[in-house]
Amino acid sequence: MISCNQDRGWVDLFNGTDLEGWEVMGATESNFFVEDGILVAETKMELPNTFLATTNSYANFELEVDFKVNRGMNTGVQIRSGVYEEPTTTPYLNGSLEEGTRDWKAGTVNGYQIEIDPSDRAWSGGFYEEGGRGWLVPLNENDEARKAFNQEDWNHFRIIADGNHFQTWINGVKAVETTDDKASTGFIALQLHSIKNEDQLGLRVRWKNIRIHELD
Repeated sequence: MISCNQDRGWVDLFNGTDLEGWEVMGATESNFFVEDGILVAETKMELPNTFLATTNSYANFELEVDFKVNRGMNTGVQIRSGVYEEPTTTPYLNGSLEEGTRDWKAGTVNGYQIEIDPSDRAWSGGFYEEGGRGWLVPLNENDEARKAFNQEDWNHFRIIADGNHFQTWINGVKAVETTDDKASTGFIALQLHSIKNEDQLGLRVRWKNIRIHELD
């Protein structure tokens, strides 16, 4: 059961016990589980990009989440997300900031993603569109935000979506402030990215203190 903690209208999305209020998207199986009160996702061979999504949709809100991630992973927090009903082609800006296009199958999860990036690039808190246009706001010019990420330790995201205005913070440091008009509502989700190499097997991302305050 999703619980309200009475702190200025904040609602806990994760109850610390099980995955009630969440559902798997992007695959018929997943590798999300609860361990010692922490929500965990662990990489697994032959598992496609998988998302643990809220069963409710959210439009305008402030979202907070703590996370800890192993180096070598690629993951993120989805907001205002959905699923394509038919094959779709979009423009795409990749991690090397090269422009192109991408084709997406029907059923692909798409939406805004706040990146969790434990690589040396350290773009955690950057603004990406999963299953869509790719990088909307990379952090290549925000050294302060890049340095704020704690490798192999707990980190804190603060995320605000208010109309077409988006803001993100990583450990209290502003990462992104931008506007975009594509999506006005959708589910929130946690991503477990697919892997291709055995040396990526068994890597984990952990989440806790996932809470939301819906805005008027």
